[in-house]
Order: sequence, then structure tokens, then C-alpha cells
Amino acid sequence: MNTVFPPAPIVTVPVVGTSAQFPVHRIYCVGRNYAEHAQEMGHSGREPPFFFMKPADAVLVAEPGSVTPLPYPSLTQSLHHEVELVVAIGTGGKNISVEQAENHIFGYAVGLDMTRRDLQNAMKAQGRPWCIGKGFDHSAPIGPITPTDAAGDIAHATISLQVNQAVRQNSTVEQLIWNIAETIAQLSAAGELQPGDLIYTGTPAGVGAVQPGDTLKGSISGLTNIEFKVV
Repeated sequence: MNTVFPPAPIVTVPVVGTSAQFPVHRIYCVGRNYAEHAQEMGHSGREPPFFFMKPADAVLVAEPGSVTPLPYPSLTQSLHHEVELVVAIGTGGKNISVEQAENHIFGYAVGLDMTRRDLQNAMKAQGRPWCIGKGFDHSAPIGPITPTDAAGDIAHATISLQVNQAVRQNSTVEQLIWNIAETIAQLSAAGELQPGDLIYTGTPAGVGAVQPGDTLKGSISGLTNIEFKVV
């Protein structure tokens, strides 16, 4: 193929226990999917799920056993952490039923939905899209993907985030307003999911700002921890 410039390399995430890499197609994120986080953001109740996206190259892979640099982005004075369970889609499909959703999952990972909160809030106040607050460079840190058969009981896993060794977020996956299968069903009704899609499933309460020099450690029981230092 004759392209006008060399195409960007494929974005990949390592798979736990193998030398294989998971190629990323799209990144979907679910908004306000834990009740306590919805309340801290000024909302309540089981609202219909809504989604936003990040570019695939927003992925920043954590190096297991080390602290990975996380660049502080431009244009913000309020960079917020949001720890999330990430679902990696292995088999695509459209109008996937809740009952069949698990069959489409390749594995799971710990992720961070980093957010330029001040830019997001300003866009919200003006009734404008807030992609600029969510979809910037390095805004989707992620750990290695654990295949489903090695991930354990994800539906009841604990999820937490520490900043400088102090716990900021702590909950369980079973507190999701829309569970994993329901989220896949809703998202696949809106458009066909593809192999390589990542779904960031939402964050529990306790989101807050970080500064250069802060160390973030995210964990979900059964999965590989992630650790980043804001630089």
C-alpha cells in the first residue's frame, strides 16, 4: 500500500502469562457507573448508561514491577485520577445479549481514566462536548491484560487506588450500577463491538487531583497491579 506517510504502529497491551500482545481497536468508557461516584459528581439513581471514547493511542502501558512515568498534560490545573476495571473484547458482535456477553470477553486489566477535570467541567457548563477533558495523550494508563480464565471472580473483585500510599478509592466491582454484561449489551446495541475494543467500566467514589511527583497505584483483586508516577 502506498501511503502518504508511514502509518502509526499498532497500539498493543501485553497479555499476562504469554508473550502475546493484545491489539487495541477502540477505547470506550462508561460514565458515572458507581452510585457513590455519581453522587459525588452531583447525580444519583440508576440512569441509563452513557459512553465516551478515547483514542487508541491514549494507552500508556504500565511496566510490571516498576513505576511507569505518567506525563502531566497541558492546559489543566486539575488532573484527576479514576481507577477502573477494563474489559478487553476478544470476539466482536452487535446486539449482544446479557446472557452471551461473557463469551465476548478476552480478559481484564486495571486502568486509569485520567481526566482534565477543569476542562471537562468548563465544557459541561457550556453544553459542549468534553472530549478534550478525557481524550488527551496518555489519558488511558493500563496494566497487562489477564485472560478471563485466569482472572478469578471479577464480578466480586475489590478495586482501589492509592496516591502516595494513601487510599483514595476503594470499592468492589459488584457496586457497578450497570454490570459488565449489561454494559456490553448496551454498548453493542449502539454499534458493533470489534475484537481489540477496550471498555473502561467506570470509577468508584474518591476521585481527586494529582500533582507532578505523586505516585498512583491501582489494584483489582486477581489482576496485575499498576503503578505510575506523575512527571
